[in-house]
Amino acid sequence: MIGDIDESKAPLLDHLIELRGRLLKCVYALVLTGAICFYFSEQLFAILVHPLKEAFGDAGGKLVYTKLYEAFFVQVKIAFFGAFCLSFPIIANQLWAFVAPGLYAKEKKALLPFILATPFLFGLGASLAYFVVMPTAFHFFLEFQGNSSGLQVEALPSADAYLGLVMQFILAFGISFLMPVLLMLLNRAGFVSRAQLIGLRRYMIVAAFIVAAVLTPPDVVSQLMLAIPLLLLYEITIVAIWFTDRRQAKIQEAEEASA
Repeated sequence: MIGDIDESKAPLLDHLIELRGRLLKCVYALVLTGAICFYFSEQLFAILVHPLKEAFGDAGGKLVYTKLYEAFFVQVKIAFFGAFCLSFPIIANQLWAFVAPGLYAKEKKALLPFILATPFLFGLGASLAYFVVMPTAFHFFLEFQGNSSGLQVEALPSADAYLGLVMQFILAFGISFLMPVLLMLLNRAGFVSRAQLIGLRRYMIVAAFIVAAVLTPPDVVSQLMLAIPLLLLYEITIVAIWFTDRRQAKIQEAEEASA
C-alpha cells in the first residue's frame, strides 16, 4: 500500500512554497478572467437580462439605476461573478494538484468522479435557474403590474437589484444541486448509509422546503422549483449509493475469492 502513494516527502517549507505558487496561479486566473469579463460586461449583462426582457414581452420594460455610481458597480459585480465561474476549473485543478500527491491511488480513483461531477451539477442547477425558473418567476412577478384604484402600478427594477436577484437564483440552484456529491462523499467516508438516508426521507422533505425558502425569493413558485428538484436529487442519490454499494460488495467478494 505504501507503494501506491506518490513519493512526496518534501519538508513543510517546500509544501508551503508549493501552496503559495498554486494560490498565486488561482489569483492570476481570477484577475485575468475578471479583466476579460469586465471588458465584455455589457454583453454578459445582456445575457443575464434576457429572461427579464422576455418576461416584459412586447410591451417592453426598463431597468433603472438610482445612484450615479450604480451602473459602474453592476459591471464590476458581473466581472467578479464571471471571473469566479470561468476560473473555477483552474482553481479546482490547482487544489487537486496540491492534494493529490498525499492520496493513495485508491483514494484518487474514488475522489476523481466527484471532482468531475461538481462543475457538471453546478452548471445543471444554474441552467435550470436561468432557462426555467427565472422566466417563470419573472412572469409571475410582473403580473402585479396594472391599474390599482386608479393608479398605474409599474415594475421599475434597478439594475443592481436585478443583478443581485439573478446571482441569488444561479448560486442557490447551482450550490443546491451539489447535494448528491456531498451525500455520496459522506457515504464513502462512512458517516451515512443508504438505510439512514431512506430513514431520513421525511425530514429531507421538510429540509428541502426550508432550504428553498431561505435561498430563493419569498414566492411559492421559485421555492417549489427548487424544493422539488432537491427531493428528486435526494432519491437519485439513494439509488446511486445502492449501485455503488453493490459494486463494492462484488469487488470485496472477488478479492476474498482470490485470497
